[in-house]
Amino acid sequence: MDAQNDVNRGEFTWKIRNFSEQDGTKLYSEAFTASGCKWRILVFPKGNNTDHLSLYLDVPDSASLPSGWTRNARFSLSVIDQTNSDRSIRKGTQHVFTVRQSDRGYTSFIPLTELRSRTGGYLAGDTLVIKAEVCILEVTPPVNVQPARPTDDFDSYFTSLEELINAAETNGVSVGSSLGHRNGALTAKIPSLEEVQKAKQSLKECLSDLFKLNMKDKLSEALSTLSSARTGLSPEQQIAIQKFRANFDDFTSDFLTFEQDNAEFELQKLQQDQWFSTMKNCHEGHILCKQLMGDLVKEEAELKRMMEEVKCRRDKLLSDWEVLRVQSEEAKLRYRDKQKKVAEAEEKKRIAEERMSRSTTAWANLKAQFC
Repeated sequence: MDAQNDVNRGEFTWKIRNFSEQDGTKLYSEAFTASGCKWRILVFPKGNNTDHLSLYLDVPDSASLPSGWTRNARFSLSVIDQTNSDRSIRKGTQHVFTVRQSDRGYTSFIPLTELRSRTGGYLAGDTLVIKAEVCILEVTPPVNVQPARPTDDFDSYFTSLEELINAAETNGVSVGSSLGHRNGALTAKIPSLEEVQKAKQSLKECLSDLFKLNMKDKLSEALSTLSSARTGLSPEQQIAIQKFRANFDDFTSDFLTFEQDNAEFELQKLQQDQWFSTMKNCHEGHILCKQLMGDLVKEEAELKRMMEEVKCRRDKLLSDWEVLRVQSEEAKLRYRDKQKKVAEAEEKKRIAEERMSRSTTAWANLKAQFC
């Protein structure tokens, strides 16, 4: 679908290609600006409960406009005959658009049979061309309602982002604080004994390196030796060895699970820190954008002031121009009036000259007879 928009004249042309293949019940054109307001064309390709093409002018942002808005507009809609512009169909009306009546048009614009007729050029190349012309007569804005700035949404979002960053930085010290305590408890070494068998020493070495789980076989062999020993171990040590050996697989599985979970935690923590860094960079970018937007707002205000000045000069020129036109029209009327009076006076002069000529000739003859 192609569209052309003439903002100054309040015109918009919409080309719907492959019109016969359109399956939708209704189609909307892209939004366009005419007379300073946004509009769009609404068409029902197969008719709005009728056997005619249905065509309307619609306000696209009616629901988001401030409460109480109205637009009094005069508009026309045309279906263009692309082979003979004289057969184009144009219909116009005037309507006060409101939130409850945000569209207006013609349910029976043109019969579908006529639209699809081969003798007509309404669907040349299977393309329908619709033209809208809009003229705003009056716009009623809401009282004491300020339109939303384009940056308000950004400000709201990045304010919440800043709150999230501050909360994360405030609580960042406590993240993972329980890990050191847990590591210390699990890696605590068994106190050494003065006289210990080789298996006992091996057990100590395994316990000191258990988290790496690279001495599982060595640990199993030491526990097997110590469980059958009869000397060199206190009753408490024997009980501890038997108890640990009985649950050996569960214990090693717990340590392996911890290592895996700990690695997963470190990975997730690293990724969290990376995304937190990205989030802070985005927030810093927001601050920069906000500063640049402030500069642009100032520049826009200056341009607006200049435009207002230009507009005043333009209005003054148009006013002077209008005075000239009025004066010119008056001069033209008076000139034409004088043209008629000059012609009448000229005719009277001619008649008078003829009479004068006759009188002069008679006077000369009389004078010749007696003088």
